[in-house]
Amino acid sequence: MLGTMTVQRMDNVAIVVEDLDAAVAFFAALGLELEGRAQVEGPWVDRIVGLDGVRSEIAMMRTPDGHSKVELTKYHAPAALAAGPQNPPPNTLGLHRVMFAVDDIDGTVARLRTHGAELLGEVTQFESIFRLCYLRGPAGVIVALAERTA
Repeated sequence: MLGTMTVQRMDNVAIVVEDLDAAVAFFAALGLELEGRAQVEGPWVDRIVGLDGVRSEIAMMRTPDGHSKVELTKYHAPAALAAGPQNPPPNTLGLHRVMFAVDDIDGTVARLRTHGAELLGEVTQFESIFRLCYLRGPAGVIVALAERTA
């Protein structure tokens, strides 16, 4: 037995981006729905994130099934900082990737390419179960796609 459960669900994954409109367009092309946008600032935000003078804009993107969300954040103040090398490889420590199940991997890759996405490798078949690929998305985040084939 696991004992007392403390987590009810994973609510969202946050990605800090330079161009919020472009990131929203990318994830909309992937199939996520814009749930809402908001300006976020004030002492309560400063206390949560541990920064002073936060002024940011967020866009909440929801998967079509409503179970998962991606929060896109544009920091106006203080300015966002680069965490390391631009476009780190998949074996870099830290957040590795975000994976989405899709129904048409080739069509999805084609749509995302019009929003600047680039394949890291190629679309490959895993046994007879999935077609998989990794793309570079907004802010250098790796977005993985999986299409069930069996």
